Amino acid sequence: MSSGPTSTAAAIAARREQTRHKISQIEAAIGQLRRERGRFTVRAIAERAGVSATFCYENADARSLVQSATAASRTQRDRKTQEEHERIEATWRERALNAEAELTRSQKEILAQRQRIGELMGHIRDFDQMVPGESVQALTTENTTLKRRVQQLAGEHRSLQERLEGARSNLRFAEKRIAGLEAQLLEQTGIFTGRE
Repeated sequence: MSSGPTSTAAAIAARREQTRHKISQIEAAIGQLRRERGRFTVRAIAERAGVSATFCYENADARSLVQSATAASRTQRDRKTQEEHERIEATWRERALNAEAELTRSQKEILAQRQRIGELMGHIRDFDQMVPGESVQALTTENTTLKRRVQQLAGEHRSLQERLEGARSNLRFAEKRIAGLEAQLLEQTGIFTGRE
């Protein structure tokens, strides 16, 4: 009869020691995952620690360790995602603004050139009636040069328009990608809070 309480006390002490050992294994696994920048999930921590996922859920100390590690990891991951989102958005916003500024400048220059061509065409008509053939030839040459310049500016305008469209398209793609990443984060958050 005397061996009953002693063996029970020994079993309880052994179980407590086993639990302490598992807790220390979980702490070590969390430390390893932090150093390796691994993924913090209950299963990943349990596998790394060599304990069952059930233990991580049922033991209050283990659950507390796992929850604080996953919350810290999620916060850090969210912060990095937000920083990356802001960096990408700033880059594309700057490119789009530069393209729009260049497009506006080109449009103003094209308008000025067209007005100048209109004025010169009017002068040519006036000179046609008043000046000999040599002056007309010089004006015609200048007119041809100006027309080429207008064509060149129109080509630059099209190129800038295409660049602006490309920048806007890339910005839309980046926003969709960020929305997808945010959805994944929400999904992972839902997995930890009780569906695993």
